[in-house]
Amino acid sequence: MARGYRHHAMLFYCLEVKKGILEKKLKLSEGMIMDMVNKNLQRDEIKPVQSIFCKLLGGFLVLAGLGHLSALRQEFLAQVPAWLPVDGALVVVISGIIEIILGVGLIVLSGRYREMAGWATAAFFVLIFPGNISQYINRIDAFGLNSDLSRFTRLLFQPVLVIWALWSTGAWQAWRNGKSGKSTSE
Repeated sequence: MARGYRHHAMLFYCLEVKKGILEKKLKLSEGMIMDMVNKNLQRDEIKPVQSIFCKLLGGFLVLAGLGHLSALRQEFLAQVPAWLPVDGALVVVISGIIEIILGVGLIVLSGRYREMAGWATAAFFVLIFPGNISQYINRIDAFGLNSDLSRFTRLLFQPVLVIWALWSTGAWQAWRNGKSGKSTSE
């Protein structure tokens, strides 16, 4: 009987030790998660007006992306340069999906991830710029751009979109602070 009691006591002691270790690990994990959340909240140091413009740009991108995949597909197809060695319809669909992903990212991401989304969005605007140039050079009417002046004006707006993406996400400020890929608050 004494042996059984010692066996149970030893088993109970082992379970208590394991329980204590698990509780410590759980508290450590909980603390690490809270630290990560707090750091991400602290990193979200853009001004309210920047946040509004970031979400606004995100909304525009989502709407434009949906247009690529629906009723406006022909209009977007007119902007695909003829020299591009890929099927224009495929380019329109892929760029629409990318615009939706970038737009959602600008709307929901924060901190360093929002900054990365800003860089990706700016790069996307640079990559699609040849389509705008092609539309101007080849005098292609689309989206109401039916004159050389309106198509040229559209060309001037592309750098504004690049700056908008970098400024509204805090990516430009992080880069200026020499912390590319890091937040403005670190």
